[in-house]
Amino acid sequence: MSEFADVVRPSWTTPEPATRLMMASTLEHLLPAIARTAGALRLEVYADPGLLEVVDPEPGGRRVQRLLQRLARELTPAEADAVRVAADPPEDAVALATRLLTAPSLAVELARRGVTVEVGVLTDAELWPVYQPIVSLSDGTVVAHEALLRGRADGREVGGGDLFFLAESAGWLPRLDRVAREAAIRGAAGWLGAADLYVNSNPSAVYRPQVCLAGTERAVHDSGLSPAQLVFEVVESHAITDRGHLLSVLEHHRSLGWRVALDDVGAGWSSLALVAAVRPDVVKLDKELVARLTDAGPRAVARSVIDLAHGLGAVVVAEGVESERVAEEVRQLGADLGQGWYFGRPVRPEPESDLDLVLAPYGSTTG
Repeated sequence: MSEFADVVRPSWTTPEPATRLMMASTLEHLLPAIARTAGALRLEVYADPGLLEVVDPEPGGRRVQRLLQRLARELTPAEADAVRVAADPPEDAVALATRLLTAPSLAVELARRGVTVEVGVLTDAELWPVYQPIVSLSDGTVVAHEALLRGRADGREVGGGDLFFLAESAGWLPRLDRVAREAAIRGAAGWLGAADLYVNSNPSAVYRPQVCLAGTERAVHDSGLSPAQLVFEVVESHAITDRGHLLSVLEHHRSLGWRVALDDVGAGWSSLALVAAVRPDVVKLDKELVARLTDAGPRAVARSVIDLAHGLGAVVVAEGVESERVAEEVRQLGADLGQGWYFGRPVRPEPESDLDLVLAPYGSTTG
C-alpha cells in the first residue's frame, strides 16, 4: 500500500463475456469482412443490410473473444471506430434498435474488454494529483497551483495525457475527468492556504452540469476551500468542438462561484475570437507560443491576446516559462502570472504536507 493518502484507485465497469454480438455500420465493406472472419472462427453469422449478428454456438463466449482479438489486429482504428456493437442485445426489435443507437463503437468495446491496452493499464493504475506553482511576475510570490494527474501502472509512472487518452479510448473519459477533479481538490485541502487552485476539466466529459459536477461541488464544500479559490481550466481545442455546450458548462461553474480559464491559447485569430466569446476569468498562453516570443509574429499574437484578455478583465498566465529571460519577456508583454520549470516543477505533497516542497520559491527548478 502507498504511504500517500492521495492515492485513488477508481473502479471501472468492464463487460461480462459475450456470446452474441449485433453490429451496425454504414461502411459497406466492413460488415462483410467481419462476417468472413467470424465464419472462419466457426461462429454463426446472420447478415442484413447494415447489420450483422454473430452468435457463439458454445457457452462461455470464447469464440466471440477470439473474434474480437482478431478484429483488433485486422481493422484499422478508423474502421473499428465506424462499427457500433451491442453485446448480448435484447431480442425485442424496439429494444434492440434502442441499444444500437446508444451502443459503443467497436474500438471502445475492444478497449473495455481488455483486448487492447486500455483496460489493463487503467484497472491496475494508482492515480494521484501533483501541483505546479503559478507565480506573480511582478514580485515572484506564489499565488496559485495547477493540479495535474499522475499514475503508476506496471511499476512505471504514467502521465496525465496518456491516462486521459486511454480513458477516452475506452469510453471512460467522464469518470476519469471526475476522479481527477475531485482528487485535485481533496489533495490540496490541507496545505493550499489562501492560494488559488487551477483544475483541468474537459467539457465533453460533462453531459449535464447539474448532475456531472455535483460530486465536484461536494468535494469543494468538504475540502473547506472557498469556491472563489477554484479556477477550472478548459483546453482551447476542447472549447472549439462545441461552443454552445462549453458556454453552458462554464456558466454553471460561475453560478457556483468558480472561475474559469481558457488554457493553451495559441497563435491565430481563432484564439482571439474564442477568448472574446468565452470571456474567461483567466487566459493561459500556450507554451509553444511562449517559446517562440523571440520571433516577431508570435510576439505580436501574444501581445494581442494579452491586450484582449485585459480588456475583458481577465488575468493572463504565461505557461512554459523555463528561464529568467522568458520570464522577463512575458512580463514586459504584460502577462500577469507565470508558470513553468523556472518557477517550480509539479510536485506531490508529502504525507505530512511539507509546505516547503509545495510552495516552491521563485526561480526554483527542484522537484
